[in-house]
Amino acid sequence: MRSTYKNNAIALAALAALYSTVALASPSEAPDSEWTTETLVNSRANMFYPDLNHLTFQSLSKMFATRVVEASPTPWTLEKAPMEIDGTFMLEGEEVPLEAFLEGTKTNALLVLKDGKIAYERYRNGLDEATPHAVFSVSKSILATLVGFAIEDGSIASLDDKVVDYVPALAGSGYEDVSILDVLRMRSGVDWEEVYEFGGTTQLTEVHDNALVAYRYRWCDYAATSSERQYEPGERFNYSTLDTSVLGCVLEGAVGMTVANYMTENLWQPAGMEFDAYWIMDGPESVGNEFYGAGFNATLRDLGRFGLMMLNQGEANGVQVLSEDWVEASTVSDPGYERISADASIGYQYQWWTFPDRKAYSAIGIYNQFVYIDPQSQTVIVKLSHTPDAQGWEDDTLAFFEKISHLTP
Repeated sequence: MRSTYKNNAIALAALAALYSTVALASPSEAPDSEWTTETLVNSRANMFYPDLNHLTFQSLSKMFATRVVEASPTPWTLEKAPMEIDGTFMLEGEEVPLEAFLEGTKTNALLVLKDGKIAYERYRNGLDEATPHAVFSVSKSILATLVGFAIEDGSIASLDDKVVDYVPALAGSGYEDVSILDVLRMRSGVDWEEVYEFGGTTQLTEVHDNALVAYRYRWCDYAATSSERQYEPGERFNYSTLDTSVLGCVLEGAVGMTVANYMTENLWQPAGMEFDAYWIMDGPESVGNEFYGAGFNATLRDLGRFGLMMLNQGEANGVQVLSEDWVEASTVSDPGYERISADASIGYQYQWWTFPDRKAYSAIGIYNQFVYIDPQSQTVIVKLSHTPDAQGWEDDTLAFFEKISHLTP
């Protein structure tokens, strides 16, 4: 998949002209601020600009309408057992020390949890422990966890149910005969090209610009009106933010409340999360949905707590929050699904990336966002970053995590 940022006067002028008549909601954290259409369009269109994304990824609540996921009144206290991270790590074919690796991969924050305790914690580029950071497609793994709650409480009867059972508007679309399991596995068969050329003309960019930049329509509106079948459901893997968007709309339809509220009640507060988190939305409060595929923002430690809950088979702060069965089902590859293709070195289960040669698994977002979990070494690693391109250094970063997981405090 290609990854490019095209920022030029022509592209921005075209966006501004296209959306100059659109009524945009002010960001929810600044209800008394006056925002012009041009300012919001330009800021959202430029959220990935490489020289500033170290700041924008910490500030999306100032640019988008949001829905808050409320913190727990009794936060989960994390103990500390510090360790040194010595040695060198491979980056672009060269062995470099930790500091060079962090800078080379444009790291905003790094957290290492060993045996349930903070072994290493580092903040950079103005980020602090109380500020939520964008995690992009890590959101997919978090959303899949919420689907687990809906299965457990009976809101979703079965993963074999069709998505149209919960989102009737998808009838007649490319998602007509697609099951919830198909979208969990990114095997809907719906035609979708996940190419990150923000400011360009790709399919993903078209929906990004219309749904997130301009609030012209929602992601699930596009799925209902414009999606087409390319393959039979379940036939092959195709990474698709549209699939996760449909999964989020299924969840909302099943539970009868916003995903943010459902997450507050079932995950964020029961697991003892310390700070409010939030989802950016694909429209103002009255019409928009949470951007299920890549719109979640949370603090470094709370992302670590989420990883610990998964590592501990659904237990958080001494409470069984999520069922053990769902943790295993969503993170351990089913037979025949160990790899996304015959020649691939990675697999994909229920919105989690898996590794055929080890028990570790990871949530991964563009611009080098990770929640990495290794049950064998009892390690959780969270990395938040601001790389110049949407993709790059994933292999080096995963090798970095694997090496750190073998270190001991």
